[in-house]
Parts: sequence; structure tokens; C-alpha cells
Amino acid sequence: MSKDQISTLPVNGHDHIQGPIDAPYKLVEYGDYQCPYCRDAYEVVKEIQDHLGDQLCFVYRNFPLVEMHPYAEHAAEAAEAADGQGRFWEMHDTLFENQDALTDEDLAEYAMELELDAERLLAEVRSAAHASRIQKDLRSGEKNGVNGTPTFFVNGKLFEGEPIPEELLTALTGRTE
Repeated sequence: MSKDQISTLPVNGHDHIQGPIDAPYKLVEYGDYQCPYCRDAYEVVKEIQDHLGDQLCFVYRNFPLVEMHPYAEHAAEAAEAADGQGRFWEMHDTLFENQDALTDEDLAEYAMELELDAERLLAEVRSAAHASRIQKDLRSGEKNGVNGTPTFFVNGKLFEGEPIPEELLTALTGRTE
């Protein structure tokens, strides 16, 4: 399969979604909460979301690179545990904004700051309660050529440009902004 044919699984109810699912532009990110490039991409995505508003459907899928980032898997577990308490996106943002502090104790502190049940969150993290969910994201990424983070799919197709606002906006909309 050539790179221009690589596409990702369609956005569905399994996904973490910001924006309308039927928005004209779709941006799917496979990311790792401990990856410094994903931290940079987090800022880029926020800028694109501000620019496109309800015209963008943004999806985040877990792709923790545990060999390189020892805290990435527990961070992904924490985000999923926060999702179970209705606060995925708040935890997602907190993890990227505090990327240098992702120990279990830090995760519990973030849970308390977000007014989550920190004991429950930490128990879920430590027991890998959301491992199957994370593995599903990993498998979908691997199936579609993801081998590093961040990896973006723009309107269903693998994005190979530089993850900077101008290039992603052009890829998404087909025009220079």
C-alpha cells in the first residue's frame, strides 16, 4: 500500500471527539502524552481548532511509545480513567500541559485538581483497567502505518507534512489560509 493510500479507521463512537462528528474537516491524531513532539502538536491543534471552530472534528487516539516514554502508558490510562468520570479532554489537556510530571502521584494530583475521584482514577491506572481500549487505538494505528508520534490523518488520509498550523490547515481545507 502506498503512503497516499493509507487511511485511518473512520471516526466513530469509540473515539474521543471534539467538534461535530459530521464536520467538513476531520483531524485524527495518534499521540503519546510523554512525547515532546506531541506536546508541540497539542498547541498546533488548539490553534487549528480556534481557526476552524465547528468546521473541525478532532479525534485523539492513544499511541503510547512505552519503550521510549516510561510514563506514557499510565498517562493514557489516566486520560481513559478520567473519561469514565466525564473529563477526558480536561485530563488530556492537563497531561500535555504538565508533560514533565507524569508519575502516578502527579496523575492523582491532576485528578484532584479536576475534581475527579483520584483514588478511583489511580486504582484504574495501576490495574490497567483501560488497557484494551488503549490497545485498540494502538492496533488501529499500527494497521494504518503509524510508527511514531504524533501521527495525523487529515480527512482520512495520512498527513506527511510538517505538523505546523499552516500545513495542517492547507491539508484540511485544500486552500492556503
